[in-house]
Amino acid sequence: MERVLNASCFAAATAMHDAGNRSASPAGADGGRTQLSVFSVLVLTLLAMLVVATFLWNGLVLATILRVRTFHRVPHNLVASMAISDVMVAALVMPLSLVHELSGRRWRLGRSLCQVWISFDVLCCTASIWNVTAIALDRYWSITRHLEYTLRTRRRISNIMIALTWVLSAFISLAPLLFGWGETYSEDSEECQVSQEPSYTIFSTFGAFYLPLCVVLFVYWKIYKAAKFRIGSRKNNSITPVTPGALEVKEAAQQPQMVFTVRHATVTFQTDGDTWREQKERKAALMVGILIGVFVLCWIPFFITELINPLCSCDIPPIWKSIFLWLGYSNSFFNPLIYTAFNKNYNNAFRNLFFRQH
Repeated sequence: MERVLNASCFAAATAMHDAGNRSASPAGADGGRTQLSVFSVLVLTLLAMLVVATFLWNGLVLATILRVRTFHRVPHNLVASMAISDVMVAALVMPLSLVHELSGRRWRLGRSLCQVWISFDVLCCTASIWNVTAIALDRYWSITRHLEYTLRTRRRISNIMIALTWVLSAFISLAPLLFGWGETYSEDSEECQVSQEPSYTIFSTFGAFYLPLCVVLFVYWKIYKAAKFRIGSRKNNSITPVTPGALEVKEAAQQPQMVFTVRHATVTFQTDGDTWREQKERKAALMVGILIGVFVLCWIPFFITELINPLCSCDIPPIWKSIFLWLGYSNSFFNPLIYTAFNKNYNNAFRNLFFRQH
């Protein structure tokens, strides 16, 4: 699905780039105009479907959390915060970004709307990224410190992480307006973009992406290390007594069974393979890994170019800017898809929600 979406974003960006170039050139033959018009409609339909799907999928997650009482607790409050940020991306950011792209990356909607759009763009995307980080941290603590990480502690820490996520995101997005940190709108060149001031670029990219990237990579490395340690400790479970022949305990290599040899009598009994908690932790670790992997693949191209472009004055082609931007937006579509796919409670809640309505 991700490859298809990436290819679609590439085709969309190509079409929008061609549309921008041809809009400034004289009209061609009738056949050329017809072909361009049809292709533009297909591109518009494809990206509009991405916008609608992102909005509906995250809206469905929010509606489920609000209606199901058992979801009114952690970690579902973190999921709700992530869904809110992704819904805002689909409702407030992506439509205007689509208009901007189809206009050949020229902004004709005025300074005020440009500032509002850029502010919401940075706010919602940053909040979405930090919400992914908060979910990864919550999973890490619940796996590695499940005795200390009680329900009350988990609720308090999750609420703190949600508050910090939105406060930090708001500060990063409003900094250019509050402190005059660069300009987002140019009337002469009809440009509307995030401030290209080098100091703000470093501050915003590190605060919005590179810092949470380091956190999630560290978290997943710790989760993988803890899981590997548990598997190794279970396989190497062996007890050898000091007195020969007194007592010997061995674990079969292939099957989860224990063999006790006492003097000349042998007693063998079957034990459980993986406990319920171990299965749950393994599933949670897999979900976090996929969530982090998709997050990195979607956003790292955009933030690399976003950091390099103002610092080295590189001329990155607009087509690649469009590809990387919409690839980052697509992360808001994948987030709820990944999380709910690994949670049977959400699948059951979705079915109950639709059956009650019908």
